[in-house]
Amino acid sequence: MFLQEEFEEYAEKAKTLPDTTTNESKLCLYSLYKQATVGPVNTDRPGLFDLAGKAKWDAWKSVEAKSKEEAMADYITKVKQLLEEAAAASASS
Repeated sequence: MFLQEEFEEYAEKAKTLPDTTTNESKLCLYSLYKQATVGPVNTDRPGLFDLAGKAKWDAWKSVEAKSKEEAMADYITKVKQLLEEAAAASASS
């Protein structure tokens, strides 16, 4: 399977992650997704009072050295990991 196709498949699967997914994990997915689809940060850092916007921007900025392909591969790996954790959590409860 081509990387782009697998990436798109896992982007859809990411939408099924449980609400219990941590903000840290969500920021990681956001940053990798933006790097894979847009490339390096292309906007100014949000203002002082936009805490969520700043967190997203900072997360994206932290992965800007990755190529689009690296970001796609890391995104797929992270979604797989989170889906496995969610499955394990629901199996144990």
